Amino acid sequence: MSLPNLVGTVVIGLAMSAIFFLLSVGLSLSYGLMRIVSLDQFLYYSIGAYMTYVVASGTGNFWAGLLVGVVTSCALAWTVEKSLFRRIYEKGVMFSMITSYGVLLVGIGAIKYIWGLVPRPVMTPIAGHVSLLGTTLPTYRFVVIGLAVAFYFALRLFLERTIVGKAIRAGIEDVDKTEGLGIDVYKIFTLVFLITAGLSALAGGIHAPLIMVDPHMGLKIIATAFMIVIIGGLGSIKGTVVSSLLIGQVMAFGFTIWAPAAEMAPFVIMLLVFLIRPTGLYGSQYLRR
Repeated sequence: MSLPNLVGTVVIGLAMSAIFFLLSVGLSLSYGLMRIVSLDQFLYYSIGAYMTYVVASGTGNFWAGLLVGVVTSCALAWTVEKSLFRRIYEKGVMFSMITSYGVLLVGIGAIKYIWGLVPRPVMTPIAGHVSLLGTTLPTYRFVVIGLAVAFYFALRLFLERTIVGKAIRAGIEDVDKTEGLGIDVYKIFTLVFLITAGLSALAGGIHAPLIMVDPHMGLKIIATAFMIVIIGGLGSIKGTVVSSLLIGQVMAFGFTIWAPAAEMAPFVIMLLVFLIRPTGLYGSQYLRR
């Protein structure tokens, strides 16, 4: 592989990793804190993409569409959390998985009813290309990478430097002890639910110009997102970052070298990690509720 092709593949892999991280970190936080499998996050990913498409097509302003997508997804997530998840937090993980999958399917049905089955293109907000080590790459891919890096550090600062963030970290380690300190864990649950929905919608919105927006886009990415969370370790943001980078590069090089490898290699990596560390790369062996 020539140097320009190598550089191009690495950058494409980093852009894929950025989107994977924004989508997967919500799954990791939801399970780490609330012990739920929140499949409805993939609905917010789709809604973020569709609202970006609608507003960008109508106004020509991609960033306004991205903002509307995030706000709309957070409003829907607040409604779902208050009306459904508040009733099932104390039940088993399988119960939350089935419930959230039902929400996802209903949402997909609504998307089909409103926008139909035809895939929709979304405008690229930033034109132009960047020359790097002999290869020319779209500027927008670097913007996607930069956004993910910015949100990663913002999330870290929030969790490590704020009182609410520290309460969330404490809850991930032990919800019962956190509640014993007088903290209303259900308010924390709602906040985390909104954060994860917003990140999922952001992932969908910034991914939209790189793909065709369609009703099943959330279903198509479920397996990859779960692999990333499992490989990194449930509840670990650092693990989600590392596994997102790993899977993004593996898939990018897989598509370049031999397309079937892009689908097969992530599963092989997941099995290898399981053999070495059953809890994932950075998963805590003492994680409990």
